[in-house]
Amino acid sequence: MILIGTINITRTRDRGDFHCPTCGSIREYQLKSRRPFLTLYFIPTVPIGGVEFFVRCGGCGSNWDPAILHADPQEHREQQEIRFGHEAFRSAVLVALEGGALSPQQIETLLRISGRLLPESIDREMLGQLCSSAVQNRITAANYVRSVGRDWHSEQRQFALQAMFVAATAENANPPEVTIRLLAALRDILELSDAEYQAAIEAAIDWDVDTAAD
Repeated sequence: MILIGTINITRTRDRGDFHCPTCGSIREYQLKSRRPFLTLYFIPTVPIGGVEFFVRCGGCGSNWDPAILHADPQEHREQQEIRFGHEAFRSAVLVALEGGALSPQQIETLLRISGRLLPESIDREMLGQLCSSAVQNRITAANYVRSVGRDWHSEQRQFALQAMFVAATAENANPPEVTIRLLAALRDILELSDAEYQAAIEAAIDWDVDTAAD
């Protein structure tokens, strides 16, 4: 019986340093090539495809297209901050929606929060569309934060919690027990320590005063 199969042969072609989006810092990389070969009795014989190149991060092991070597780290960081701002704002909106339809005070507060988190403040119509989408899709604050918060670093998690606290206390500086439990659950999801949580709440109180004064 003749044993015929295929195998991918990978070789390292170059090494250097690059900005890894996953690690968020400068890491060593390996530029690798990969090409499929036909094997006869487990011995590579004839190439059956073209050579593919990819970059492997020496820190996290993630693979990237070689174009990553020419990417602008500053531009990538700016894009990440913009994405975080949108995610944190949506989290604040979902927290406000936990109590049902938004009151005029909550709407005004969320519009001011958008000015802090987004590149440009949104208007009532855009906020209404975001709320309608969340209600129709039955997205809860806890589930949303659980899905996006894993990519936030510690400072972003605390800043997002500040926005959520401001949204939760828009109508009442002393929120009801259900709101306190929700914020505690979000703290656990974001894996914040008691000290980090307390610091975020204290910062949010000052932020709320500053926001109201705008």
